[in-house]
Amino acid sequence: MPPSASQRFAELATAQQPTDTRIIMRRAVVLGGSIAGLLAARVLSDHADEVLVIERDTTDVGLGPRPGVPQGSQVHALLAAGQAQLERWFPGFTQQAFDAGAPRPTSGTGRVFINGVRRTAPMSRPQVPGLITTRPFLEALVRRRTLAIGNVTLVPGRADGVILDRDRVSGVRYLPDGADEPVTVASDLVVDAMGRSSRLGDWLEENGWPRPPMRRIPIKLNYATALFKRDEQVSDAWMAIAQTTPGDGRIPRIGGINSVEGDRWLMLVAGYDDDRPRRDADDFIARCRDHFPAEFREIAENGQMIGEVATYHQADSRRRDFHELDRLPAGLVAAGDAVASFNPIYGQGMTSAALHASCLSAYLRSGPAPHTEPARAYFAQVRVIVDAAWQVSTFADLALPHVLGPYPPGYRLIKWFSELLLEGSMTDEVIDERLARVTTMAEHPYALARPGTVWRALRFRLRRSRRSRR
Repeated sequence: MPPSASQRFAELATAQQPTDTRIIMRRAVVLGGSIAGLLAARVLSDHADEVLVIERDTTDVGLGPRPGVPQGSQVHALLAAGQAQLERWFPGFTQQAFDAGAPRPTSGTGRVFINGVRRTAPMSRPQVPGLITTRPFLEALVRRRTLAIGNVTLVPGRADGVILDRDRVSGVRYLPDGADEPVTVASDLVVDAMGRSSRLGDWLEENGWPRPPMRRIPIKLNYATALFKRDEQVSDAWMAIAQTTPGDGRIPRIGGINSVEGDRWLMLVAGYDDDRPRRDADDFIARCRDHFPAEFREIAENGQMIGEVATYHQADSRRRDFHELDRLPAGLVAAGDAVASFNPIYGQGMTSAALHASCLSAYLRSGPAPHTEPARAYFAQVRVIVDAAWQVSTFADLALPHVLGPYPPGYRLIKWFSELLLEGSMTDEVIDERLARVTTMAEHPYALARPGTVWRALRFRLRRSRRSRR
């Protein structure tokens, strides 16, 4: 009997370092130096004589976002599963981040509010302290660790196409930094890590290959983020999440406070559809005061804002289903947002990219011939990761009043069950921990369907109903 989706997810989410790696190709090329591209390069370094990362943003990320990452200044979350994967591929990564200035959280510092009510269930203590940083800080560390590997080289340039030779991708074409004409480089395996705006589908279609089918959920998310100087006299907040869910006349919104490197707070307010935060300090402060718990108001009104408010709009969640293609050239894989990008509110992006790297490692250790056979086994594994993240994020997005589907089979039942679990997690420590393992991508969503979890959540609601009637 083949393994279930939950079993395959658990195998891919392992934190154990592989011991059965071997060189199976001469050169691999990664298009894009994002988190997804860098982690793919790290995995490929175990299997290729040479790994080239073609990236147009060549300077060290440092303290500011890369030009190619328009959302780089916004709040980013590294979920527990993502941190475990970074530690897997770069041993000592967490400690290195702390040594470089990442704040070290203490137990019990997180606060979660749902519809204005603070969750009272104790937050589960992770095995290692969580990393809460800005995206540029984290990406800079990943880049440095990756490029310190002897057979990985960053090539300054912009990807311009793939070279197809009969039934395989045999190389790439790119425009070197400062050059007027593109050049080509041969490759045994090409990784598309060009993000949401990847042009791989166009390149395949131009050469007579089908483009991967795309699914979209029109979320119409609007972000605004501001940095503040962290000051305990203003607020003792360390990390806070506040969510207003749709229903009963409520307007869906979400806010977040992160303590990040440099002794700063990074604070987010977000809305949907026509609810658009502006790039305006007064609007930001008013939203913190009027729509979110007191922690937000304290920092916004009394804290020192650093720089300007940054805004970002994401029209949709999207996924490219490579596993559905009946024709696929050999020598080609895709990772990160080039495969699927979700509502960033749930923080799944960087963690999904890390788990795609785990898929690539499992595929390359299975004894494939990547330069002669399509990577169907890889895309089948990626599908497990994408399905898990897609289920968590899109089921929540489908409850938004402006999102009109498409609704998957069993949506009403799953929605009812999700609300049951969320209600129980507010005060029940066991339900909260099990739900957190799914939302942080440490376990597959099917894990929540275990009879013990279902029965516990039902008992909680029954007890609450009895108390309400009394």
